[in-house]
Amino acid sequence: MALTNTAQSATHISFSAPFAAFGRAVVRMAERHPCMRQIEKLNNTSDEELAARGLTRDDVVRHIFRERFYI
Repeated sequence: MALTNTAQSATHISFSAPFAAFGRAVVRMAERHPCMRQIEKLNNTSDEELAARGLTRDDVVRHIFRERFYI
């Protein structure tokens, strides 16, 4: 049986905590963005509905961000 020690020093935890909090905040902001909602909506549609719109699953992100980025 192998034993693993996962204890971290208090200094390491206190130093990385603000960066972890910032990272979580950025992820929450990205998830709330309207583009992400559109991507989720299109990902939840069937392949037949996407085909009726002239899209495939591979085209969803490109379709959403076509106005903002050259992808």
